[in-house]
Amino acid sequence: MALSTAFTKLFGVQHPIALAPMGGSAGGALAAAVSRGGGLGLLGSGNGDRDWLARELPIVAEGTEKPWGIGFLTWAIDVGAVERALEHNPRAVMLSFGDPSPFAERIRQAGVALIIQVTDLEEARRAVDLGADVIVAQGTESGGHGARHGRSTLPFVPVVVDLAAPVPVLAAGGIADGRGVAAVLALGAAGALIGTRFQATPEALVAPSTAKAIVEGHGQDTERSSVLDIARGSRWPSKYTARTLGHPVLDQWRGREAELSADPQAKQAYQDGVARGEIPPLPVWASEAIDLINDLPSAADLVATLAAQAEDALARAGRR
Repeated sequence: MALSTAFTKLFGVQHPIALAPMGGSAGGALAAAVSRGGGLGLLGSGNGDRDWLARELPIVAEGTEKPWGIGFLTWAIDVGAVERALEHNPRAVMLSFGDPSPFAERIRQAGVALIIQVTDLEEARRAVDLGADVIVAQGTESGGHGARHGRSTLPFVPVVVDLAAPVPVLAAGGIADGRGVAAVLALGAAGALIGTRFQATPEALVAPSTAKAIVEGHGQDTERSSVLDIARGSRWPSKYTARTLGHPVLDQWRGREAELSADPQAKQAYQDGVARGEIPPLPVWASEAIDLINDLPSAADLVATLAAQAEDALARAGRR
């Protein structure tokens, strides 16, 4: 029996599972596969790069007849990126990390569902005020970027659920199997937004070495930091840090972020190391839940597996 929630009813999807729109790695093939599997695939456009959108939007639009959407880094885009995405008739647009207000009304005018990700209660209240159709409550266990001073998923999600009601809330951060999906449903969430688990699928736009590192990694090996953003010259706002697996540059500069920011030679050394192949071009963004990831299934099959595991976990909990 499928799990029916306000989220599944809103989008007409089978399972309360959405793909986190991971910048660059959640391409058209992955988003389409998640949607075909009965979840909501969200394309990870990041900064709205025109060439990337031109390549990946047709792939997801032609790859599934099921609902799909697209996610943007709100601090990194302009309205043109949103307009280009809307031309392909997504069912939803998700805005994360920054002020969504410049884009919210245009998305609503297009008849497209507005999903806003929040990392603290101030952001959650703003999302409610802007009329978000769905709110994503992201805990600090999540892989990739999140709030520097955020809160863990378990206590954060029910607070946002209560604040946002009746707006459906998806939980994000540290969810990598069906037990995690079941747990956040028990907290009052209408579903789960899952990222790192879907990076370990053949449809993800990641290097084989990245997928291998996730499968072999452990949660205690992940760390939230701004060091790698500084070294890469990334413009991420200081409010947000990134959870990654270990990295030699992180070991070298941990706790010396201000010194690194002021050292152009260190940043150039990073770029030179990437050019020589001595340093991976991108960090391995990874959730604390990577201990639960030990295979590389197809994304569509993974959606069904997560949903079946969640149903089983809830049934077992009911019997107890």
